[in-house]
Amino acid sequence: MRLDHAARLERLLARHRTVEQVPGGSGNGTLIRRDQLLVVSRDADAVEERAGRWIIGREDDESGVTVFHLRPTAKVDVCELTASLSGDTKHRSLAAGPHHVMTAAPRWGVGPYDDPAPTDVVPPTPSGPAVGRDVTVALLDTGISDHPWFDGQPWFAACGADVREAPDLALADRLDSVAGHGTFIAGVVLQHAPAAHLLISRIVEEDGVTDERRLLNGLAQLRTSAHAAAIPIDVVSLSLGCYTHDDRPSPALHHGINAFARDTVIVACAGNANSERPYWPAALKNVTAVASLDATGTDRASFSNYGWWVDACTSGDHVVSSFFSSAGLGPDGDETFNGYATWSGTSFAAPRVAAVIAASAAQHGVSATVAAAGLLDPTRHRSMPDLGVFVDVPTGGGST
Repeated sequence: MRLDHAARLERLLARHRTVEQVPGGSGNGTLIRRDQLLVVSRDADAVEERAGRWIIGREDDESGVTVFHLRPTAKVDVCELTASLSGDTKHRSLAAGPHHVMTAAPRWGVGPYDDPAPTDVVPPTPSGPAVGRDVTVALLDTGISDHPWFDGQPWFAACGADVREAPDLALADRLDSVAGHGTFIAGVVLQHAPAAHLLISRIVEEDGVTDERRLLNGLAQLRTSAHAAAIPIDVVSLSLGCYTHDDRPSPALHHGINAFARDTVIVACAGNANSERPYWPAALKNVTAVASLDATGTDRASFSNYGWWVDACTSGDHVVSSFFSSAGLGPDGDETFNGYATWSGTSFAAPRVAAVIAASAAQHGVSATVAAAGLLDPTRHRSMPDLGVFVDVPTGGGST
Protein backbone atom coordinates (compact mmCIF):
# COMPACT_ATOMS: atom_id res chain seq x y z
CA MET A 1 0.00 0.00 0.00
CA ARG A 2 1.27 3.44 -0.86
CA LEU A 3 1.70 5.53 2.27
CA ASP A 4 4.52 7.90 1.32
CA HIS A 5 2.29 10.30 -0.64
CA ALA A 6 4.19 13.44 0.35
CA ALA A 7 7.47 11.86 -0.72
CA ARG A 8 5.98 10.71 -4.02
CA LEU A 9 4.69 14.20 -4.73
CA GLU A 10 8.09 15.66 -3.90
CA ARG A 11 9.75 13.26 -6.36
CA LEU A 12 7.17 14.06 -9.04
CA LEU A 13 7.81 17.80 -8.73
CA ALA A 14 11.57 17.26 -8.74
CA ARG A 15 11.36 15.18 -11.92
CA HIS A 16 8.96 17.50 -13.75
CA ARG A 17 10.29 21.03 -13.41
CA THR A 18 7.41 22.48 -15.44
CA VAL A 19 4.87 21.18 -12.90
CA GLU A 20 3.79 23.06 -9.80
CA GLN A 21 1.27 22.48 -7.05
CA VAL A 22 -1.31 25.21 -6.41
CA PRO A 23 -3.72 25.35 -3.45
CA GLY A 24 -6.96 24.87 -5.38
CA GLY A 25 -10.43 26.23 -4.66
CA SER A 26 -11.23 23.63 -1.98
CA GLY A 27 -7.82 23.97 -0.38
CA ASN A 28 -6.81 20.45 -1.40
CA GLY A 29 -4.46 21.45 -4.17
CA THR A 30 -3.94 20.50 -7.77
CA LEU A 31 -1.06 20.19 -10.22
CA ILE A 32 -0.62 22.47 -13.23
CA ARG A 33 1.98 23.25 -15.87
CA ARG A 34 3.86 26.31 -14.70
CA ASP A 35 3.27 29.52 -16.70
CA GLN A 36 0.81 27.98 -19.16
CA LEU A 37 -2.77 28.75 -20.14
CA LEU A 38 -4.88 26.15 -21.94
CA VAL A 39 -7.57 27.73 -24.11
CA VAL A 40 -10.22 26.38 -26.47
CA SER A 41 -8.99 27.69 -29.80
CA ARG A 42 -12.14 29.64 -30.67
CA ASP A 43 -11.32 31.94 -27.72
CA ALA A 44 -7.55 32.05 -28.28
CA ASP A 45 -7.44 35.42 -30.03
CA ALA A 46 -9.58 37.04 -27.35
CA VAL A 47 -7.37 35.63 -24.59
CA GLU A 48 -4.24 36.78 -26.38
CA GLU A 49 -5.67 40.27 -26.64
CA ARG A 50 -6.54 40.44 -22.92
CA ALA A 51 -3.41 38.74 -21.57
CA GLY A 52 -0.93 39.70 -24.26
CA ARG A 53 1.39 41.58 -21.95
CA TRP A 54 2.35 38.30 -20.22
CA ILE A 55 2.34 35.96 -23.25
CA ILE A 56 5.65 34.98 -24.87
CA GLY A 57 4.54 32.02 -26.97
CA ARG A 58 1.50 30.38 -28.56
CA GLU A 59 0.92 26.81 -29.79
CA ASP A 60 -2.25 25.88 -31.67
CA ASP A 61 -3.14 22.18 -31.71
CA GLU A 62 -5.28 20.30 -34.19
CA SER A 63 -7.32 19.06 -31.25
CA GLY A 64 -8.87 22.53 -31.01
CA VAL A 65 -6.93 23.90 -28.05
CA THR A 66 -4.21 26.52 -27.77
CA VAL A 67 -1.40 26.64 -25.22
CA PHE A 68 -0.15 30.10 -24.23
CA HIS A 69 3.25 30.31 -22.55
CA LEU A 70 3.56 33.14 -20.03
CA ARG A 71 6.71 35.10 -19.19
CA PRO A 72 8.25 33.35 -16.13
CA THR A 73 9.79 36.54 -14.76
CA ALA A 74 6.31 38.06 -14.50
CA LYS A 75 5.37 35.43 -11.88
CA VAL A 76 1.76 35.41 -13.04
CA ASP A 77 -0.76 33.59 -10.86
CA VAL A 78 -2.30 31.50 -13.63
CA CYS A 79 -5.41 30.62 -11.61
CA GLU A 80 -6.04 34.27 -10.78
CA LEU A 81 -5.45 35.27 -14.40
CA THR A 82 -7.97 32.66 -15.54
CA ALA A 83 -10.61 34.10 -13.23
CA SER A 84 -9.90 37.66 -14.37
CA LEU A 85 -10.42 36.75 -18.03
CA SER A 86 -14.12 36.28 -17.34
CA GLY A 87 -14.51 39.73 -15.83
CA ASP A 88 -17.10 40.17 -13.10
CA THR A 89 -19.36 37.29 -14.09
CA LYS A 90 -19.32 34.02 -12.15
CA HIS A 91 -19.68 32.16 -15.42
CA ARG A 92 -16.75 31.77 -17.76
CA SER A 93 -17.04 34.10 -20.72
CA LEU A 94 -13.87 32.62 -22.23
CA ALA A 95 -13.02 28.91 -22.34
CA ALA A 96 -9.62 29.21 -20.69
CA GLY A 97 -7.91 27.71 -17.68
CA PRO A 98 -4.64 26.53 -16.22
CA HIS A 99 -3.04 23.57 -17.98
CA HIS A 100 -3.80 20.82 -15.47
CA VAL A 101 -1.44 17.89 -15.03
CA MET A 102 -3.08 14.46 -15.06
CA THR A 103 -1.90 11.19 -13.60
CA ALA A 104 -2.93 7.56 -13.77
CA ALA A 105 -5.61 7.61 -11.05
CA PRO A 106 -3.53 9.23 -8.30
CA ARG A 107 -3.74 9.84 -4.65
CA TRP A 108 -0.91 12.36 -4.56
CA GLY A 109 1.56 9.91 -5.95
CA VAL A 110 0.97 8.52 -9.40
CA GLY A 111 -0.64 5.28 -10.38
CA PRO A 112 -3.35 3.18 -8.76
CA TYR A 113 -4.02 2.75 -5.07
CA ASP A 114 -1.21 0.29 -4.51
CA ASP A 115 1.68 -1.33 -6.34
CA PRO A 116 1.27 -4.40 -8.56
CA ALA A 117 2.01 -7.65 -6.77
CA PRO A 118 2.90 -11.08 -8.15
CA THR A 119 0.14 -13.67 -8.06
CA ASP A 120 -0.04 -17.42 -8.37
CA VAL A 121 -3.50 -17.06 -9.87
CA VAL A 122 -3.47 -17.54 -13.64
CA PRO A 123 -6.86 -16.53 -15.04
CA PRO A 124 -8.19 -18.49 -17.99
CA THR A 125 -7.45 -16.96 -21.37
CA PRO A 126 -10.33 -14.63 -22.24
CA SER A 127 -12.45 -16.30 -24.86
CA GLY A 128 -15.97 -16.52 -26.09
CA PRO A 129 -17.82 -16.55 -29.36
CA ALA A 130 -18.36 -13.25 -31.10
CA VAL A 131 -22.04 -12.50 -30.69
CA GLY A 132 -24.08 -9.73 -32.22
CA ARG A 133 -22.05 -6.96 -33.75
CA ASP A 134 -18.38 -6.00 -33.56
CA VAL A 135 -17.44 -3.51 -30.87
CA THR A 136 -14.40 -1.27 -30.41
CA VAL A 137 -12.95 -0.12 -27.08
CA ALA A 138 -10.25 2.58 -27.05
CA LEU A 139 -7.67 2.66 -24.25
CA LEU A 140 -5.52 5.77 -23.77
CA ASP A 141 -2.90 4.92 -21.20
CA THR A 142 0.72 3.75 -20.87
CA GLY A 143 0.54 1.52 -23.94
CA ILE A 144 0.66 -2.25 -24.10
CA SER A 145 3.21 -5.06 -23.97
CA ASP A 146 3.39 -8.56 -25.43
CA HIS A 147 1.22 -11.10 -23.65
CA PRO A 148 -0.26 -14.51 -24.51
CA TRP A 149 -3.76 -13.07 -24.17
CA PHE A 150 -3.02 -10.65 -27.02
CA ASP A 151 -1.11 -12.94 -29.39
CA GLY A 152 -2.94 -13.56 -32.63
CA GLN A 153 -5.39 -10.72 -32.08
CA PRO A 154 -5.69 -8.54 -35.22
CA TRP A 155 -5.93 -5.41 -33.10
CA PHE A 156 -2.66 -6.27 -31.31
CA ALA A 157 -0.88 -6.94 -34.59
CA ALA A 158 -1.85 -3.41 -35.62
CA CYS A 159 -0.18 -1.87 -32.54
CA GLY A 160 2.99 -0.08 -33.57
CA ALA A 161 6.21 0.30 -31.64
CA ASP A 162 5.06 3.72 -30.42
CA VAL A 163 2.45 2.13 -28.13
CA ARG A 164 4.59 -0.68 -26.69
CA GLU A 165 5.45 -0.37 -23.02
CA ALA A 166 8.36 -1.87 -21.11
CA PRO A 167 8.84 -2.57 -17.40
CA ASP A 168 11.92 -0.41 -16.85
CA LEU A 169 12.18 2.45 -19.31
CA ALA A 170 13.87 4.52 -16.59
CA LEU A 171 16.67 1.88 -16.46
CA ALA A 172 16.51 1.84 -12.67
CA ASP A 173 16.55 -1.97 -12.29
CA ARG A 174 13.02 -1.87 -10.91
CA LEU A 175 9.52 -1.44 -12.27
CA ASP A 176 8.64 2.09 -13.31
CA SER A 177 5.89 3.49 -11.09
CA VAL A 178 3.00 2.65 -13.44
CA ALA A 179 4.73 0.12 -15.69
CA GLY A 180 2.21 -2.39 -16.98
CA HIS A 181 -0.78 -0.16 -16.27
CA GLY A 182 -2.01 -0.22 -19.87
CA THR A 183 -1.28 -3.92 -20.29
CA PHE A 184 -3.21 -4.71 -17.11
CA ILE A 185 -6.18 -2.59 -18.22
CA ALA A 186 -6.31 -4.27 -21.63
CA GLY A 187 -6.55 -7.61 -19.85
CA VAL A 188 -9.40 -6.35 -17.67
CA VAL A 189 -11.35 -5.37 -20.79
CA LEU A 190 -10.75 -8.72 -22.49
CA GLN A 191 -11.87 -10.67 -19.43
CA HIS A 192 -15.31 -9.06 -19.73
CA ALA A 193 -15.48 -8.43 -23.49
CA PRO A 194 -13.15 -11.02 -25.09
CA ALA A 195 -14.32 -10.30 -28.64
CA ALA A 196 -13.76 -6.54 -28.40
CA HIS A 197 -11.41 -4.83 -30.87
CA LEU A 198 -9.01 -2.68 -28.85
CA LEU A 199 -7.53 0.61 -30.02
CA ILE A 200 -4.39 1.41 -28.02
CA SER A 201 -2.88 4.87 -27.56
CA ARG A 202 0.10 5.75 -25.36
CA ILE A 203 -0.35 9.12 -23.68
CA VAL A 204 0.87 8.41 -20.12
CA GLU A 205 4.59 8.29 -19.32
CA GLU A 206 6.27 5.50 -17.38
CA ASP A 207 6.03 7.55 -14.18
CA GLY A 208 2.27 7.97 -14.59
CA VAL A 209 2.28 11.64 -15.61
CA THR A 210 0.48 13.27 -18.52
CA ASP A 211 -1.55 16.45 -18.96
CA GLU A 212 -4.73 17.80 -20.50
CA ARG A 213 -3.07 18.74 -23.77
CA ARG A 214 -1.65 15.28 -24.34
CA LEU A 215 -4.98 13.65 -23.53
CA LEU A 216 -6.85 15.97 -25.88
CA ASN A 217 -4.37 15.35 -28.69
CA GLY A 218 -4.64 11.62 -28.07
CA LEU A 219 -8.41 11.76 -28.27
CA ALA A 220 -8.27 13.82 -31.48
CA GLN A 221 -5.80 11.42 -33.10
CA LEU A 222 -7.99 8.51 -32.04
CA ARG A 223 -11.00 10.02 -33.78
CA THR A 224 -8.96 10.77 -36.91
CA SER A 225 -7.45 7.29 -37.20
CA ALA A 226 -10.75 5.55 -36.46
CA HIS A 227 -12.48 7.64 -39.10
CA ALA A 228 -9.77 6.88 -41.66
CA ALA A 229 -10.10 3.16 -40.98
CA ALA A 230 -13.91 3.36 -40.93
CA ILE A 231 -13.92 1.90 -37.41
CA PRO A 232 -16.61 3.29 -35.09
CA ILE A 233 -15.46 3.97 -31.52
CA ASP A 234 -18.03 2.41 -29.21
CA VAL A 235 -16.37 2.97 -25.83
CA VAL A 236 -13.39 5.02 -24.63
CA SER A 237 -11.90 3.93 -21.30
CA LEU A 238 -9.76 6.39 -19.33
CA SER A 239 -7.92 5.35 -16.17
CA LEU A 240 -6.44 8.76 -15.48
CA GLY A 241 -7.57 12.18 -14.34
CA CYS A 242 -6.94 15.28 -12.28
CA TYR A 243 -8.41 17.73 -9.86
CA THR A 244 -8.91 21.27 -11.11
CA HIS A 245 -7.80 24.46 -9.42
CA ASP A 246 -11.40 25.55 -8.73
CA ASP A 247 -13.15 22.15 -8.66
CA ARG A 248 -15.05 23.17 -11.77
CA PRO A 249 -14.84 21.38 -15.13
CA SER A 250 -11.88 22.27 -17.32
CA PRO A 251 -13.11 24.07 -20.47
CA ALA A 252 -10.51 22.25 -22.55
CA LEU A 253 -11.53 18.80 -21.28
CA HIS A 254 -15.18 19.66 -21.81
CA HIS A 255 -14.38 20.67 -25.39
CA GLY A 256 -12.39 17.51 -26.13
CA ILE A 257 -14.98 15.11 -24.73
CA ASN A 258 -17.82 16.87 -26.56
CA ALA A 259 -16.05 16.29 -29.88
CA PHE A 260 -17.08 12.63 -29.81
CA ALA A 261 -20.21 11.40 -31.54
CA ARG A 262 -23.21 10.77 -29.34
CA ASP A 263 -23.03 7.02 -29.94
CA THR A 264 -19.61 6.82 -28.21
CA VAL A 265 -19.60 6.16 -24.46
CA ILE A 266 -16.68 7.59 -22.48
CA VAL A 267 -15.89 5.87 -19.18
CA ALA A 268 -13.38 7.25 -16.66
CA CYS A 269 -12.11 6.29 -13.23
CA ALA A 270 -13.25 8.25 -10.18
CA GLY A 271 -9.80 8.43 -8.54
CA ASN A 272 -8.25 6.89 -5.44
CA ALA A 273 -8.16 9.65 -2.81
CA ASN A 274 -11.12 8.53 -0.64
CA SER A 275 -12.64 11.93 -1.45
CA GLU A 276 -15.88 13.35 -2.80
CA ARG A 277 -14.00 16.14 -4.58
CA PRO A 278 -14.90 16.06 -8.31
CA TYR A 279 -12.28 14.26 -10.35
CA TRP A 280 -11.96 15.10 -14.04
CA PRO A 281 -12.81 14.05 -16.71
CA ALA A 282 -14.89 11.49 -14.79
CA ALA A 283 -17.10 14.20 -13.25
CA LEU A 284 -18.11 15.68 -16.63
CA LYS A 285 -21.82 15.20 -17.35
CA ASN A 286 -21.28 13.18 -20.51
CA VAL A 287 -18.69 10.85 -18.97
CA THR A 288 -19.51 7.69 -16.99
CA ALA A 289 -17.61 8.05 -13.71
CA VAL A 290 -16.70 4.72 -12.08
CA ALA A 291 -15.91 4.18 -8.41
CA SER A 292 -14.46 1.00 -6.94
CA LEU A 293 -16.11 -1.51 -4.66
CA ASP A 294 -14.12 -3.77 -2.38
CA ALA A 295 -13.23 -7.28 -3.44
CA THR A 296 -16.55 -8.67 -2.18
CA GLY A 297 -18.55 -6.19 -4.22
CA THR A 298 -20.65 -5.20 -1.23
CA ASP A 299 -19.32 -1.76 -0.27
CA ARG A 300 -17.02 1.02 -1.42
CA ALA A 301 -13.32 0.24 -1.45
CA SER A 302 -11.55 2.28 1.20
CA PHE A 303 -9.47 4.14 -1.38
CA SER A 304 -12.19 5.00 -3.89
CA ASN A 305 -13.49 8.48 -4.52
CA TYR A 306 -17.26 8.92 -4.34
CA GLY A 307 -19.87 11.65 -4.71
CA TRP A 308 -22.88 13.01 -6.53
CA TRP A 309 -20.93 12.90 -9.79
CA VAL A 310 -20.24 9.12 -9.71
CA ASP A 311 -22.42 7.09 -12.08
CA ALA A 312 -21.36 3.48 -11.55
CA CYS A 313 -19.26 1.19 -9.41
CA THR A 314 -17.72 -2.26 -9.64
CA SER A 315 -14.88 -4.06 -7.96
CA GLY A 316 -11.44 -2.59 -8.58
CA ASP A 317 -9.91 -4.17 -5.46
CA HIS A 318 -7.35 -6.98 -5.77
CA VAL A 319 -8.00 -7.40 -9.48
CA VAL A 320 -5.97 -10.04 -11.32
CA SER A 321 -5.03 -9.36 -14.93
CA SER A 322 -2.32 -9.47 -17.60
CA PHE A 323 1.11 -8.09 -16.75
CA PHE A 324 4.80 -8.40 -17.61
CA SER A 325 6.85 -11.55 -17.27
CA SER A 326 9.92 -10.28 -15.47
CA ALA A 327 12.40 -11.30 -12.80
CA GLY A 328 13.81 -8.99 -10.16
CA LEU A 329 11.87 -5.94 -11.34
CA GLY A 330 9.14 -5.47 -8.76
CA PRO A 331 8.37 -2.09 -7.16
CA ASP A 332 11.28 -2.80 -4.81
CA GLY A 333 13.40 -4.45 -7.49
CA ASP A 334 13.15 -7.94 -6.00
CA GLU A 335 9.96 -9.54 -7.28
CA THR A 336 9.22 -11.89 -10.16
CA PHE A 337 6.08 -11.67 -12.27
CA ASN A 338 4.77 -14.57 -14.31
CA GLY A 339 2.74 -12.55 -16.78
CA TYR A 340 -0.01 -11.76 -14.28
CA ALA A 341 -0.41 -9.47 -11.28
CA THR A 342 -2.91 -8.35 -8.72
CA TRP A 343 -3.55 -4.61 -8.43
CA SER A 344 -6.11 -2.27 -6.88
CA GLY A 345 -7.57 1.08 -7.91
CA THR A 346 -10.42 2.75 -9.72
CA SER A 347 -8.08 2.44 -12.72
CA PHE A 348 -9.29 -1.15 -12.95
CA ALA A 349 -12.94 -0.60 -12.09
CA ALA A 350 -13.41 1.77 -15.06
CA PRO A 351 -12.30 -0.66 -17.81
CA ARG A 352 -14.48 -3.37 -16.30
CA VAL A 353 -17.55 -1.16 -16.70
CA ALA A 354 -16.37 -0.10 -20.17
CA ALA A 355 -16.09 -3.76 -21.18
CA VAL A 356 -19.50 -4.69 -19.79
CA ILE A 357 -21.06 -1.85 -21.79
CA ALA A 358 -19.23 -2.97 -24.94
CA ALA A 359 -20.24 -6.62 -24.45
CA SER A 360 -23.87 -5.65 -23.95
CA ALA A 361 -23.84 -3.48 -27.07
CA ALA A 362 -22.41 -6.39 -29.07
CA GLN A 363 -24.81 -8.97 -27.68
CA HIS A 364 -27.93 -6.91 -28.26
CA GLY A 365 -26.81 -5.26 -31.48
CA VAL A 366 -27.39 -1.77 -30.11
CA SER A 367 -25.28 1.36 -29.76
CA ALA A 368 -23.02 1.69 -26.75
CA THR A 369 -25.10 4.58 -25.48
CA VAL A 370 -28.25 2.44 -25.52
CA ALA A 371 -26.39 -0.38 -23.78
CA ALA A 372 -25.02 2.00 -21.14
CA ALA A 373 -28.45 3.52 -20.51
CA GLY A 374 -29.83 0.06 -19.78
CA LEU A 375 -26.96 -1.03 -17.56
CA LEU A 376 -26.90 2.23 -15.60
CA ASP A 377 -30.65 2.56 -15.04
CA PRO A 378 -31.05 2.91 -11.23
CA THR A 379 -34.70 1.88 -11.45
CA ARG A 380 -33.69 -1.54 -12.78
CA HIS A 381 -30.42 -2.20 -10.97
CA ARG A 382 -29.04 -1.88 -7.49
CA SER A 383 -27.52 1.51 -6.73
CA MET A 384 -26.20 3.56 -3.82
CA PRO A 385 -25.92 7.31 -3.30
CA ASP A 386 -22.43 8.57 -4.14
CA LEU A 387 -21.54 5.28 -5.87
CA GLY A 388 -24.11 5.01 -8.63
CA VAL A 389 -25.30 1.75 -10.14
CA PHE A 390 -23.58 -1.54 -9.27
CA VAL A 391 -22.24 -3.06 -12.49
CA ASP A 392 -21.15 -6.68 -12.83
CA VAL A 393 -20.36 -7.14 -9.15
CA PRO A 394 -18.70 -10.40 -8.04
CA THR A 395 -20.82 -13.32 -6.90
CA GLY A 396 -22.34 -12.51 -3.54
CA GLY A 397 -22.02 -8.79 -4.08
CA GLY A 398 -25.66 -8.14 -4.73
CA SER A 399 -27.83 -8.08 -7.80
CA THR A 400 -27.05 -6.17 -10.95
